[in-house]
Formats: sequence, C-alpha cells, structure tokens
Amino acid sequence: MKSYKWIRRAAVAGMVVLLTSGCSVQGTKEHSQSIDPPPTGADANAAGNAKPVTAPVIQNPSQITVYAKDDNDFIAPVGINVEKSVDVAKKALEAMVDGNPASAQMPAGFKAVIPKGTTVKGINILKDQKLAVIDFSKAFTDYNVQDERKILEAITWTMTGFPSVEKVQLRVEGKELKEMPQGATPLDEPLSRAMGINLEKPEGVDYGQSTPVTLYFLGQSADNYKYYVPVTRLVDRTDNVAQAVINELIAGPAQRKGLAAVMTPGAELKQIKQAEDLITVDFTDKVLGPDKKAPADALKAVVLSLTENEGASTKVQITVNGDAKVSTDDNQSYSKPVSRPTSVNPVKM
Repeated sequence: MKSYKWIRRAAVAGMVVLLTSGCSVQGTKEHSQSIDPPPTGADANAAGNAKPVTAPVIQNPSQITVYAKDDNDFIAPVGINVEKSVDVAKKALEAMVDGNPASAQMPAGFKAVIPKGTTVKGINILKDQKLAVIDFSKAFTDYNVQDERKILEAITWTMTGFPSVEKVQLRVEGKELKEMPQGATPLDEPLSRAMGINLEKPEGVDYGQSTPVTLYFLGQSADNYKYYVPVTRLVDRTDNVAQAVINELIAGPAQRKGLAAVMTPGAELKQIKQAEDLITVDFTDKVLGPDKKAPADALKAVVLSLTENEGASTKVQITVNGDAKVSTDDNQSYSKPVSRPTSVNPVKM
C-alpha cells in the first residue's frame, strides 16, 4: 500500500484545508481497449479570464495533460497542445503560468495557477530517483495564500503524469524551498501523488486510521464543457483499496458545489477481483439504465479511479452479473479489458 504520511503530516500541521460540506499514464496495450474522454462543450477554446490571451498557432502539436483551477476551485486535468519538443515537461509547466498564451486553450472558467510572470528556469529529471527538480524564478513566490496547496497539487500532478517522474522538488532562483513562502507548507520531502488532490475528510474518519482513495467525479463549466475532477477522500482504513474506490463512487460526491455523481442511482457492486494487472468489477444490473446500457460517464470514471489508485498499467474488466457483454449509452463496448486513456479531459481545438 502506498505511503500517505504526507497527507497526515500536513493535516496535523494545519496546512490542509479540508472541505467536508482527482499520472503516469500508459497507452493502450494489445488485446485491450482504451476509453474515450468526456465530450467537450461548445466554445471549449475560451480562456474564461477577465483579460483573455490568444492561443498560439501550433505547427507540430503534442498533447499533454496539465492541471488548472476550475470555477469551483477544484484542481482538474486538461489536455492541451504544445509544440512537440524534447523539453515537453518544461512546456507543460510554462502552459500553467497565469497569462501564458498556451493557457488560452483551457476551457471557460479554468485558470492557470502558477503565479503570473513566473519563469521556469530549469527542470532536472534524476531518472534513477524518478525525481524532477524544478527551478522557478522569484515571481513564483507571489501568490495568494489560499492558492498555496492548489499550486502544489497542480505542479505535482502535472509532472507525475510523465512516466519518468514520481516525485517533485521545488527551487526558486536555484535555492531549494524548505517550505512554501506564503502559508509555510512544509517541503522537507519531495512531493508525490500521495499528497492527494482536492482533499476530503468525511466526518467521523480519523486521520490515523484512514486510507486515501482518489475518485473521479464530473464537473461542468458554464458553457457545458463536461470534465472529470479527481478527489482524494479519506475513508476508514482498508487493505482492499479497489473495493473502497467502487463503494465511494457509488456513494457519490460530497455536498460540494460543482461536482456531480457518475454512477446510476441504486448501482450495486457484486464483487471485485484482482489478478496481477487486471481488476474485474462485477455489478448487478442496477448499474444499467432503462435501455439496459450503462452510463458512459460511470464506466469511464470507474476505469480512471481504479487505475489512479492501483497503477496506470492496470486494466479493468467490467461485468454485469458476471456477463462481460456490457455496452454504454454512447454505444461503446466494454466486453474486453479497458486501459487508462492517454489523456484526461482533452480540449478539442
């Protein structure tokens, strides 16, 4: 099981503001199928900022996933295009700087979280440690304290989306940051996805007796762009993370503005099995709609959530009452094991 000491230490220090009112992604493997991302709405190219910037014309595009803040203050992935380059990780971070032309590709309501004027001075990836050491300019320290954790989440989850990176260390003007400058978030250890994202601590769950699970629910912007939002929820300690993931997806999002449930009301899990890199999830027929098809959003969220927690190379087989002949309301077949998509929430240009 992963180590989640970072979450607990941060919470004890009072750094984490919990709201109690979402990769090293792999391509499709042979004999498995990939899932499509959710559809984009109209005018998905709008930046949604008070002072819009114009997206540059990209001659040799390469799609990457970066993390940005939506209208409801959630950090969510967005697939954008950058010029194909060996320095793609640096281009990803530059696209996350407020005011950078690449951020104009983001859907309406999304905002880049790295402070305006920040320069990415360098990235050194230590391959033997899977560690990315990022050096920012002084402007990186100029931000609102309430955005501190969001900035850390966005940088960490963007960088760990590259297969060669599992941990991130920050520097400013060549000097290692021991803590964040505004809210004093401790940075004495490299950051990883174990820190969670959009954290939730339900009432009654104890930090010391909890297991974090990351779930994908749906968000929707004012212009009807629909996208997945990862949420890390603390649940009572368990060794069966996969089952906890499905149970929490069925339970749905907490009462937080901006998140919608993905599962069919009344959906039930019959059993879940794991064998090497394959997870088989068997639902009752209550997961199906009146047309005897499963909601596409639900099954995509199942795949995203399970592969987020169990590893991006994991494949997911979905069955209903033991039958693998499952199709969705967008007419996609889930009869074969499904891999994690190579991009989450791509914006169609």
